[in-house]
Amino acid sequence: MTNASPHTPSASGTFQGKIGTTYEESTPWWPDQQALPEDTPNVVVIVLDDVGFSDLGCFGSDIDTPAMDALAADGLRYANFHTTTLCSPTRACLLTGRNHHSVGMRMLSNFDTGFPSGRGRITKAAATLPEVLRDSGFNTMAVGKWHLAPMEQTTASGPYTQWPLGRGFERYYGFLEAETDSFYPELFYDNHAVDPPKSPEEGYHLSEDLVDRATEFVRDQTSVTPEKPFFLYLAFGAAHAPHQAPQEYLEKYRGRFDHGWDAERAARHARQIERGILPPDTELAPRNPGVVPFDELSDDEKKLSVRLQEAYAAMVDHTDHHIGRLMEFLERIGQMENTITILLSDNGASQEGGQKGSLNPTAFQNGVPEDFEEMVARIDEIGTTRAHANYPWGWAQAGNTPFKRYKQNTHEGGVRCPLIVNWPRGLPRTGEVRQQFHHVTDIVPTLFELLSLQAPSVYNGIPQLPIHGVSMGYTFASPTAPTRKEAQYFEMFGHRAIWHDGWKAVTYHQRGTSFDADQWELYHHDTDFSECNDLAQAQPEQLQKMVARFWVEAGKYDVLPLDDQGFAYRAKIPRPGSPRRRTTFTYYPGMAHLPGAAVPPVMNRGHRITAFVDRAAASDEGVLVSVGNISSGYVLYVKDNRLVYEYNFLGTRYTVTSAEELPVGPAELALEFVKTGDMRGVGNLYVSGKPVGNGDIPRVLPHFLGWQGLDIGRDTLSPSSPSYDGEFAFTGKFEKVVFTVAPDEEGEEPFERID
Repeated sequence: MTNASPHTPSASGTFQGKIGTTYEESTPWWPDQQALPEDTPNVVVIVLDDVGFSDLGCFGSDIDTPAMDALAADGLRYANFHTTTLCSPTRACLLTGRNHHSVGMRMLSNFDTGFPSGRGRITKAAATLPEVLRDSGFNTMAVGKWHLAPMEQTTASGPYTQWPLGRGFERYYGFLEAETDSFYPELFYDNHAVDPPKSPEEGYHLSEDLVDRATEFVRDQTSVTPEKPFFLYLAFGAAHAPHQAPQEYLEKYRGRFDHGWDAERAARHARQIERGILPPDTELAPRNPGVVPFDELSDDEKKLSVRLQEAYAAMVDHTDHHIGRLMEFLERIGQMENTITILLSDNGASQEGGQKGSLNPTAFQNGVPEDFEEMVARIDEIGTTRAHANYPWGWAQAGNTPFKRYKQNTHEGGVRCPLIVNWPRGLPRTGEVRQQFHHVTDIVPTLFELLSLQAPSVYNGIPQLPIHGVSMGYTFASPTAPTRKEAQYFEMFGHRAIWHDGWKAVTYHQRGTSFDADQWELYHHDTDFSECNDLAQAQPEQLQKMVARFWVEAGKYDVLPLDDQGFAYRAKIPRPGSPRRRTTFTYYPGMAHLPGAAVPPVMNRGHRITAFVDRAAASDEGVLVSVGNISSGYVLYVKDNRLVYEYNFLGTRYTVTSAEELPVGPAELALEFVKTGDMRGVGNLYVSGKPVGNGDIPRVLPHFLGWQGLDIGRDTLSPSSPSYDGEFAFTGKFEKVVFTVAPDEEGEEPFERID
């Protein structure tokens, strides 16, 4: 044989061997395998949710956090570290190293504002940390909260381009929304929805499950390719509301906070100074507007507020325990010594519990006040499967000690967060506190420096935004080195701030008012750590300089246009291409759980739900449609041979039941909601077009039905009704369910009435 050729180019690149007619006449060749240096460290990034600056033991709290305290004792604490003031934007900064407006995440990923800064997704011009690490030879895995995908795109039909596996992670397990019930979470494994592995009665809690899965992912990877480093991104639901924990943790904190939030703030402030978190002359900021002195509360107000704080503390403690399990696992498999662990909170403590606290976050999102006496009556449900609790403003400010304001605001209470960096093999000094000003955009360049990697200038053919952050690596060995950060802007819902050269200008914006009317405050952070001494009147030229710098940064990083429209307003406006823009929806039994952002928009609208079933016997029963959870939603089901509709208005249930028993055989079982005014109406039940029952529904939610979505033929998660047990799956034959929804909130009916 003589028809040999030196090589043949292929789709995988130029072959550098020789290809002959047979293998005896050919020379094999293999391309060089990309490999990182043998001592390349692993990376673990742990994100806590809504945990205030002082809420960890090592940052001044008396909440038990031994695992996180141990990371700090063997690492570094950063006392001048900042985030954005909301969850999705901080995560966008954390995973890209760019400012959140620049990458398209001005607020939550639930919304597209129509402007480049507010697309609710990370632009492909900002390659993520897992994308770069994966392509450099890391295994990448994410566990927990994501909240970076357009929420209408988190259904089984995708698109999946902004899901974790679409942005650089090779494994994923967690939840995609802003929050979830820790006993009944909406879970996803890679690119599909899954049920929780067990029930609360069997001991299930989300935080434990997430750490179980994280250790599984790491165990799988290190067992097969121990030579490869891994990147684990572990984002807890804790301690975002609802605050829930196992009963033994709830009991542990009984009476711990009876002294109230004023005494708690004072104690934390003293401990922070003692432990070197705060400079000795740091003042304790005055109470935020609306925070009543604890001693002036009624006995019931004290009792309720303390119980709400106990649930929060229990959740933080429980989370710490499972962080400890992860660290013990890494130690056991010999990976802890060479693992860079970064632990942070995504923003300050939350104001979303309101002045007196909350047992129902859907009430806050809809602007509906809760009944205080009812909350007191339900006090023993706090922290359990039966309540979605959040603490009041007083405890939120205690969490943010020594600062003003909260999450969503650009004062330090919203943006100053705990940060711990731990790397046993790599940190020359440990157990110390660092005071250099830094921002969440600085995490990516820090890791790139430590890993000897470069951010790509072009990724997948797309020119990349420059990295906006600066590395913090210089602080590891130099406690007093001046910060290398030049300036950092902040903006959320019209609240604005600018830090530059030790000064900060900040303004609180009242929603719906003119931005020009906002009053700017001026603080010299180098001497006023807690923003207590406003120098705006004393140094107007410095203030003018700082405000001018804000507008420069705003133009540079795509902050404009300013937008103060809130969550509830945006929740009812589907983005272009959203399935919620339709007025007819057809679902089939067996379909995957549908997230809340993609359910038919029946809020305060006329609508009809029709289930096409075939019951072989009068005993065939179960759920036809379920939306929501214990806090809010609705369910249509068959029980005791009658058709039942329940509407859950923040825990008050309005029930309509058919007046007669249902026929056996094929039938169309329908609920029609007809508006009789704003936020109220009548529910009419029909069987194959025949009226069988009706009842008033005097209150419906205007904007938002809650975070938990829709199931067909069963009730999978937090129960929508107490009238049945478990999933209560429908036992008859079930063809489909059809929703027909009015085209707008005014109640215009796109369907002919059933008469």
